[in-house]
Amino acid sequence: MTSSRFPSMTEEDYRASLRLIRTPRIGAVTYNRLITRYSSPQEALKAVPLLAKRGGGQAPKIASEKTVNEEIEQVKILGARYIFRHTPYYPPLLDQLDNAPPVLLVKGNPRLLQKPAIAMVGARNASAAACRFAHDLGQELANKGYPLISGLARGIDTAAHQGAGIEKTIAVIAGGLDSFYPPENKELQQAISEKGLVVSEMPPKTEPKARHFPARNRIIAGIALGVLVVEASPKSGSLITAKLATEIGREVMAIPGFPMDARSQGCNQLIREGATLIQNSDQIIEAVSVMAALFEEPTEKSPLEPRFSGLENGQIGYRSSPAIAEVKAKEREIIQSLIGSAPVGVNELIRQSGLENAIIQTILLEMELAGRLESHAGGRVSLLF
Repeated sequence: MTSSRFPSMTEEDYRASLRLIRTPRIGAVTYNRLITRYSSPQEALKAVPLLAKRGGGQAPKIASEKTVNEEIEQVKILGARYIFRHTPYYPPLLDQLDNAPPVLLVKGNPRLLQKPAIAMVGARNASAAACRFAHDLGQELANKGYPLISGLARGIDTAAHQGAGIEKTIAVIAGGLDSFYPPENKELQQAISEKGLVVSEMPPKTEPKARHFPARNRIIAGIALGVLVVEASPKSGSLITAKLATEIGREVMAIPGFPMDARSQGCNQLIREGATLIQNSDQIIEAVSVMAALFEEPTEKSPLEPRFSGLENGQIGYRSSPAIAEVKAKEREIIQSLIGSAPVGVNELIRQSGLENAIIQTILLEMELAGRLESHAGGRVSLLF
């Protein structure tokens, strides 16, 4: 399950990619649509204004070369590195997602991303018993060769990281690599960044905000073979991670708890809905065995590129594909009339319009860049009014 290999890119291509990624309205899905339709990221950059105009809106303000150069310098100062999508060291399971981050910023040992890993999440105000159980499970999984992934939050996340040990844990954070949230985990994050791995898709100097956490959670679920929820209330962020894991075909597991404890109700609900009931580490490994059998660790010994100093000579590439589809005004009108405030999937747009997928994808790309479209889970879209 290794990543596909693509033609090498120049330093200018790397910088153009970063400019696209850091431009407003160009999220992971929009970036990936652009990069699959043009011969290079530089060509995609040039196309943005025209596409936005066709979509009926103003073009977003493209990130400047100065902004990107400053970011690269900050990453260098932090002792971190970029890992672009489609390189051998990008997490292979995450690479399969349509909304996979175009680039990850990491500090520590990136080879942990090539190991079959288990995610563990849970309540921030977890009980002492649940924290102890998470600690012990993390330790057992790490000893059996499965790195532990979590979000470095209070409670279950912290206990799981500590149990696995800093050398065998991956902490995915919502802010930049130089942000520390919660503040009391600053020392733990620093220790993990030296011997384990800290991962973010956000540039340095980004303080974590509420909207960043669901995006962080998709990375946690995307890297892992499966997600274990140890303790969670019915409306907790842990259940969001579990839902994301279900949507992308990961194994969802939960620890049962006392029905009268609100912190157990989320896990009990997951089990009622089909999550695997877990009582020990062997059951976790058994639950993810099917996915683990498909997982192939890369065997090549090539250097990890690109690093923070100079983006040239890396092994990132882009998918070469035909130029963006030519769209007739009538076709644009048809698709725009079918999209409203309620999210609709691309397959439904194809069925109702009778148009080819390539044409519809082009129209959606135009509307996204024009700021008229909102993307939802499952590839659905709705109109922004």
